[in-house]
Amino acid sequence: MSTTSEGWTQTADGSTLGQPGPEGGVIARDESAARGVRLLVEEDPSRTFYSVTAMIADWMAHARFFDNRADADRAFEEMKPALMELAAKLPEVRPPPADPETWRNGALLSAFVTHFA
Repeated sequence: MSTTSEGWTQTADGSTLGQPGPEGGVIARDESAARGVRLLVEEDPSRTFYSVTAMIADWMAHARFFDNRADADRAFEEMKPALMELAAKLPEVRPPPADPETWRNGALLSAFVTHFA
């Protein structure tokens, strides 16, 4: 397992690199951290397509799109601390939809997505 920074490691020891990603590109960068947190960069230069997808297992997946790799890499680094902060605020087990806690968690998720739109 190769460690990158602040508890982040290359997902699956790098075996996901070059594989198809959730947005239809090829995974060019893929890092994970505790609590099911994951960030990945996909690219498809033939379509001038780059995306950064932020994920927290059982909670969310949020993709952003860019027209160049440098901007995607900058966004990747910018989103890392915010994604870790968000994950730390969420319970490890997702509450049922009727639970009042779900509304608070929804507001946290919405704030992250809005900030990184």
